Amino acid sequence: MNFQYLNSADDPRVADYTQLTDVHLRKLREPAEGMYIAESSRVLRRALAAGHRPRSFFLAEKWREDLADVFEAYPDVPAYIGSAELLEQITGFHLHRGAMAAMHRPAPVPLPELLAGARRVAVLEDIVDHTNVGAIFRSAAALGLDAVLISPRCGDPLYRRSVRVSMGTVFQVPWARLDEWPGDLAVLKDHGFLVAAMELTPDAVDVDDLAARNPERLALVLGTEGAGMSAATLAAVDLAVKIPMRPGVDSLNVAAASAVAFWELRPRG
Repeated sequence: MNFQYLNSADDPRVADYTQLTDVHLRKLREPAEGMYIAESSRVLRRALAAGHRPRSFFLAEKWREDLADVFEAYPDVPAYIGSAELLEQITGFHLHRGAMAAMHRPAPVPLPELLAGARRVAVLEDIVDHTNVGAIFRSAAALGLDAVLISPRCGDPLYRRSVRVSMGTVFQVPWARLDEWPGDLAVLKDHGFLVAAMELTPDAVDVDDLAARNPERLALVLGTEGAGMSAATLAAVDLAVKIPMRPGVDSLNVAAASAVAFWELRPRG
C-alpha cells in the first residue's frame, strides 16, 4: 500500500487539496484540471462504487484502519497521511468526516445518450448555491429521476459541498452541462419531452393537475431563488407549473420544491 507521510503544508504532492475554502478558485480549477474532491469516508466510498477513479487519498492516521479495504483495492494510489493540524493548514478547515480523496472527473455523457429512454428529467437554470444543487440531486436520486441537466452558469454538481450535501447520490444520477441556454430546451422537445417550468406565473397549472396528465416524457425546469426564472426560459417552455400553498407563503426553497414536484410528477404506469 502506498502510504506517504506529510511534514509540511507546502508539500507539492498534495496540491489537489490546497485552498479548498476558496470557492471561486476551486470552481475554476477543478473542472480545468479534470478532478473533484470527495469529502468524507462515506462519499469517498460511494464515488468508488460508482466507478470513479481516485488520484490520491488524504487522511489522518486514525482513519487508516477504517479504510484498509479501500487502500488494498488501490495499492498504487498514494494515500497522504498527516496530523489533523497539518491537514487543516493544507485544506483551510478541520477534517472531521474521515478521509478525503482527489478523484478523476468522469467524462461528460453526450446529451442524446443521456435522454435515451429517460422519462423524467430535471433541468437546473443558474442555481449557483451548491447546497441547493446537492439537495436537488439527493431528491432526484431518491425519487427516481433519470437525469439532471444544468445550465452553463449553474453550480458544479461535483463541487465538494454539492457532493457532500447530496450524500454522494450525485454519483448515481446521470447529468450533463448544457452548452446553449435556453436553446438546448429545443433538444428536449425534439426528444418528445413536455418541458415545464416550476414558476409562479398567472397561467401556471397546479402540479397535481399536471401529474394527472401523466406525460410520457417530462422535463421540469427549476430556476434560481430570488431572481426566479429568466424571461427567455419561460418563453421557451411548454407551460409553467406551481405547487399550491396556503395564503401568505409564496414559495418554497428550490430544493424543497424539487422534492415535492419530483414525487408528484413521477410516472404512473
